[in-house]
Amino acid sequence: MAKRILVVEDSPMTRSLIVSSLEEMGDYTVIEAANGFEALRKLPEVSPDLVITDINMPDINGLEVVRFVKQSENFMHVPVIIVTTEGRDVDRERGLRLGADRYLIKPFEPDELQKFVRELL
Repeated sequence: MAKRILVVEDSPMTRSLIVSSLEEMGDYTVIEAANGFEALRKLPEVSPDLVITDINMPDINGLEVVRFVKQSENFMHVPVIIVTTEGRDVDRERGLRLGADRYLIKPFEPDELQKFVRELL
């Protein structure tokens, strides 16, 4: 069965880039969420094997998504990749401290995202 990846990104263009990068790899079912609220609603429905999230989003931001995933008994084992424009060391440290497994700064190379996905899945 194909691994399920939940992509949480409010920018349609960036979300499309992430999704096409994942689809290039084959073997994955990609579920999209346009914001943090939608992601938290979809989590129990899709039970993803990996979550990829932006930080800066309306309503619920990506750090709150990471916190929810990592504190949830059902999802704490699910790896999380943050993909964001927040490139300062303090931002990276905060994301990793909350439980993100990888931190990728935009703009990013698709092969770098693909490498992280392979490592985590």
